[in-house]
Amino acid sequence: MAYPHSRPGRDWLTRLMLAGVICLMGLLPSIGQAASIDPFVGVYHGVTIEHAEGELQARDLDVTIAKTERGFNVDWATVIHKADGREKNVSLSIEFYSTERPDIYGSAMRSGLFGKRIPNDPLKGEPFFWARIVDKTLTIHALYITDEGGYEMQVYERILDEDGNMDLIFRRFRDGEQIRDVTGKLTRQKKSY
Repeated sequence: MAYPHSRPGRDWLTRLMLAGVICLMGLLPSIGQAASIDPFVGVYHGVTIEHAEGELQARDLDVTIAKTERGFNVDWATVIHKADGREKNVSLSIEFYSTERPDIYGSAMRSGLFGKRIPNDPLKGEPFFWARIVDKTLTIHALYITDEGGYEMQVYERILDEDGNMDLIFRRFRDGEQIRDVTGKLTRQKKSY
């Protein structure tokens, strides 16, 4: 049925627009939902290689990713093998929680005044962390404000391969200039019951 003021031939355009709106409404429930951490959950072990000034330096790396009530937790431990035979151990545990922005997770690394987990304060020299998930890549950013008022950014990309193992790309920047590059391969460990 044509309306008295409608032009012939415009009904098809109206129907097409209505069909498009209905299709978009079907997508709305997925908008605003963060990507799932589920594919990344597990325990990984591997070796990374640092590419620095013509030298290759190996590091042993263990990573555990676990789902939590608010989001997920990432624990990692690194053993850096020094040229003189010494070893340096570094470990970190970060809780990430869902935010109102899809695929972006905030961090909670310390307890506040009333016991609630809160982010670090980069103005106090503490690293500020956040994470995002895009497809098969979990990226964790760490921002440091230096004593001189500049910044350092560390970027950890953990990419799942077809077998569920993880490729790691770590980059470190100071005031926009890349100063470190580390790559590695981590194998997902079998569950032990």
